[in-house]
Amino acid sequence: MSSLPPGLDFAKTEEDICAKWAADDTFKTQDKLSLERGDEEFTFYDGPPFATGLPHYGHILAGTIKDVVTRYAVMSGKHVERRAGWDCHGLPVEYEIDQQLNITHRDQVLEMGIDKYNDTCRSIVTRYTKEWERTVNRLGRWIDFENDYKTMDPTFMESVWWVFKQLFEKDLVYQGYKVMPYSTACGTPLSNFEAGLNYKDVRDPAVVVSFPVVGEEGVSFVAWTTTPWTLPSNLALCVHPEMEYVKLLDKKSGNTYYLAKNRMPQLYPIMNNKKKWKPAKMADDLYEIKETLKGKDLVGKAYEPLFPFFASTPESKQYFRVISDTYVTDDAGTGIVHQAPAFGEDDYRVCLAHGIIIKGGDIPCPVDANGMFTDPIEPVKGKHVKEADNTLIALLKDAGRLVQKDNLDHSYPYCWRSDTPLIYKAVPSWFVKVEEIRDKIVANNQKTYWVPNHVKEVRFHNWLTDARDWAVSRNRFWGTPIPIWASESFDEIVCIGSIDELAELSGIRVDDLHREVVDEVTIPSKKNPGTVLKRVDEVFDCWFESGSMPYAQKHYPFENKEKFESGFPADFIAEGLDQTRGWFYTLMVLSTALFDKPAFQNLIVNGLVLAGDGKKMSKRLKNYPDPNLVIGKYGADALRMYLINSPVVRAESLKFQESGVLGVVKEVFLPWYNAFRFFIQNVERLEASGTKFIPSVDKVKATTNPTDIWISAATQGLIKFVHQEMKAYRLYTVMPALVKFVTQLTNWYVRLNRDRLKGMEGGDAETGLQVLYDVLLGVTMVMAPFTPFITEFFYQHLRKMQPSYKDAENGGGVSNPVMPGKSDSIHFLKLPQYDESRLNEDAVEAMEALQTVVELGRNVREKRNIGLRTPIKSVSAVLRNPTENVVAAITGPLKHYILSELNAWDFQVVPKEAEHDWVTMSLQPNFEILGRKLGKKMKAVQAAVKAMSHEEAVACLQAGELVVDDVTIDAKTELISKLSFSKEGDHWEATPNADGSVVVAVDCTQDEAILSAGKSRELINAIQQLRKNAGLDLSDQVEVFFEEEEGVTSVEDAVAGNLPLFETKFKGAIPVPKRFAPSYRVVLKNDVVDVGGSNVEVSICRPSIAAKDSMDELVVTFLSTLDISDVSAGQELSCSVDGKSHSLKEGQDFWLNTASKVRATKAVSWLS
Repeated sequence: MSSLPPGLDFAKTEEDICAKWAADDTFKTQDKLSLERGDEEFTFYDGPPFATGLPHYGHILAGTIKDVVTRYAVMSGKHVERRAGWDCHGLPVEYEIDQQLNITHRDQVLEMGIDKYNDTCRSIVTRYTKEWERTVNRLGRWIDFENDYKTMDPTFMESVWWVFKQLFEKDLVYQGYKVMPYSTACGTPLSNFEAGLNYKDVRDPAVVVSFPVVGEEGVSFVAWTTTPWTLPSNLALCVHPEMEYVKLLDKKSGNTYYLAKNRMPQLYPIMNNKKKWKPAKMADDLYEIKETLKGKDLVGKAYEPLFPFFASTPESKQYFRVISDTYVTDDAGTGIVHQAPAFGEDDYRVCLAHGIIIKGGDIPCPVDANGMFTDPIEPVKGKHVKEADNTLIALLKDAGRLVQKDNLDHSYPYCWRSDTPLIYKAVPSWFVKVEEIRDKIVANNQKTYWVPNHVKEVRFHNWLTDARDWAVSRNRFWGTPIPIWASESFDEIVCIGSIDELAELSGIRVDDLHREVVDEVTIPSKKNPGTVLKRVDEVFDCWFESGSMPYAQKHYPFENKEKFESGFPADFIAEGLDQTRGWFYTLMVLSTALFDKPAFQNLIVNGLVLAGDGKKMSKRLKNYPDPNLVIGKYGADALRMYLINSPVVRAESLKFQESGVLGVVKEVFLPWYNAFRFFIQNVERLEASGTKFIPSVDKVKATTNPTDIWISAATQGLIKFVHQEMKAYRLYTVMPALVKFVTQLTNWYVRLNRDRLKGMEGGDAETGLQVLYDVLLGVTMVMAPFTPFITEFFYQHLRKMQPSYKDAENGGGVSNPVMPGKSDSIHFLKLPQYDESRLNEDAVEAMEALQTVVELGRNVREKRNIGLRTPIKSVSAVLRNPTENVVAAITGPLKHYILSELNAWDFQVVPKEAEHDWVTMSLQPNFEILGRKLGKKMKAVQAAVKAMSHEEAVACLQAGELVVDDVTIDAKTELISKLSFSKEGDHWEATPNADGSVVVAVDCTQDEAILSAGKSRELINAIQQLRKNAGLDLSDQVEVFFEEEEGVTSVEDAVAGNLPLFETKFKGAIPVPKRFAPSYRVVLKNDVVDVGGSNVEVSICRPSIAAKDSMDELVVTFLSTLDISDVSAGQELSCSVDGKSHSLKEGQDFWLNTASKVRATKAVSWLS
């Protein structure tokens, strides 16, 4: 085992581990070992991403969550199939190809040929799979790319056909004519949940238009709309049957209008300004109300059409009249809604109900698949609907029908793929009857467990309860064709569920199910012999494919039938919050329709990763750092921990900050590594002294050191907590606990035991190292699923100390049974289970008290500006209701740690009976609780509580209640108590903790003894810094010399007054004045440092023999050549110089070091 470098390049180390994992097939070996053991299956579904783009932080986050959970499952004794999948079909691919080939109309694809178009699509779907694989592997995520699935695989597509046929046979499929969100850029309808994926704030024209009433000269209905382009298709006007409407004369124009009474401010905006609107003075100047009536009184009235385009059709005799429905509101517009049934969901429904249009009949829809106006709308023919608004508004103005023109800023749906505004358009589609099974879907959702739960209970539940029938067809080309073959009149329909069934009915066997192949296949009609059934034109929405993923990835039910059914529903899935209306929804709909079960049991929902400014991450704006650069800079473990230790794992948003990733390195990994390196160094030191280090849990359990007992208890508590929380899928509670533990280990345990572990406190070093090894191995193993790289690095060093390490030879490291040492990777191991016998609440509680006292004591020092090297006389702590265990521990076995950490000479816990001399107890009401309970009595209670003396407050807490004006108040939950320092004397300084339960007071008296001890500490620190700069090891012996400015002896006085401190710290090598240093000394390092305000030159030198002052110079030269390791105390030497023999004895003629010589010769009074 070799010493570790002072600094570890985490990213480079990870790259080396990645390469080793790849070379050794470590992931495959983990899976093989699990299968060999027959581990219970844990089913995980990985939602397929599109490989047409590179992975971003959203993918990295979801991938990290999935990897943590599945690694945890494997290390908990489960077998997890982790199979990568790719979404290959649908809009994301087609849109990119359309951009590439400059395709703007569906007819261009037909001219090109569907086969060529689909071949082009196929060529890009796996374009970035290698980049994905590289990033995912570098992230430390283990997933099988070799055995991946693709939604374009014939096996996958065949299972999708099977799913659809099951729905078809259950009468859950129908073809309908429905107004749907429609992407004109992609030429296809979208489902409602797709329409909800991308809302933007936009400004649209808002116009009020007049519709002259037939038979009422000079009278018009007025309607408001933000979609002027729909006005050429107007067929009716809708009012609310019970709403009040007015017929009013507009004084300015002389026109008479019908509109809702509550919506008059639409025509007269000043009515919205309550301060300026004076109806008594102003109303008569603006309007005159001629009549007030209900909406139902207007029903049936005819009006003149806005445009003539549909005024002369055979169906027009039903058009252009007033109808009613309760969907009309009075919160905007005029209370009269213009109806264009081809472009509005409610419009279609209401017009159908009132006979304006008939089911199955034609609807005026003068807009083509790409959103361009067609015949008969000649003025804007060939224009996109959104570009036609201004032309149409101008026509209305010229015709005298434009009453008002304004703009409206509002939120509007955009296509999630092309980022263009959606329209609503009536299109024929194939639907799944979601509404028919909605209650079952809602019930199945209740059988699932979500983290966080509120997303399930609120967001997802609300979405399910309002779920509409799902349009699963798309009028596109690159997708799984809908497997329906029908006659021209649709009186004969066949739904195909497999390749075999298609071959049986058509006589043609195919091996590809894409349109260019199956569109050519016809099925002979059974109903009309001599004719054939042809496949319908549509393909499946890609969401239908991803919702079919649980079945299709396994080619169910054609293969893996038993394996699938035994593992369904899945144990676990995870994706982002946006998937509540996407993948989570489609999974739930299809699993309910097929099996009346949820598709999954447990789900983690993550929030969105935003740019640092809170905006959406944008490649165009470059407002976020490249993930690969961040990983290359700080390492994947740091990025993983940053992400899963953030609000984003609670489905909240995270504003990504690169500094946060750096923070993980600085605050967690560097201290953890330093503690690990410190351990390795001291094991090497122990073994260099002749003691072989062999890990022993028995030695750990036998320790009596209180900090050993505490850190062991904390480790077992952590292991217990991780298992408890991971079983509940609460990553957001696990990571903070792991981070806190690493801080406890590095900042407290190692710090408090540094000298002991170095062997500077006698023979207890091995016990401390045994404990530290046990803790490091335990925490390394339990953190392995979270930070797979650094834990692997630590394990590869720790395993070499295990007796079983030798069993790794000849394939033992990759075989069962797995065990620390023998196993070649930490990821082969099972996670440790907590040891009940080592849990110790008393030890943990006592250590928490110690830490509170130390932290408050440091705070006091800062307040008085007393450096830590200057001792303080005494520290006193007042603890509110401490347990006997805590007091006994911090005044007993833990006391010397407090004294050491605070550099104090004494410490006490103030006894209960003396507390009133030190602190004042005060109470105040818990307003959050009592405010609701007391109401108006709150003031009286507050006054009574604030007026209580210290003794009364203590008595109240002991009694557990307080009665004020016949109101009983619970002292524990409804009152807040605080301690404040009240002892007199300027030499006292005190600080309470945040909740006022602990006060620490320090006697800040600075006398000569205190100042002298402070200077000694400063000198010790200077010596240690020189040793460090010289690259010395702890075992390396040196001599120390110091020289003060002329006439100054403050440092010499400090050394003289604190000899025991120096003797303990430097094993007897006491610093001595430079005037006693031999001329032949070898200086290793020297520096001028500030000690107590004086400049002092401090030198560390290689140990050398110190000769008697009167000795012959040539003999001294001889002695200077000796290595002190060759000379022992009391040894006699003989030498011959210039023919003269000399007999020399250590302790009389020379000494092993200068300090011994000064002591023996009594050269200074303080060293004798």
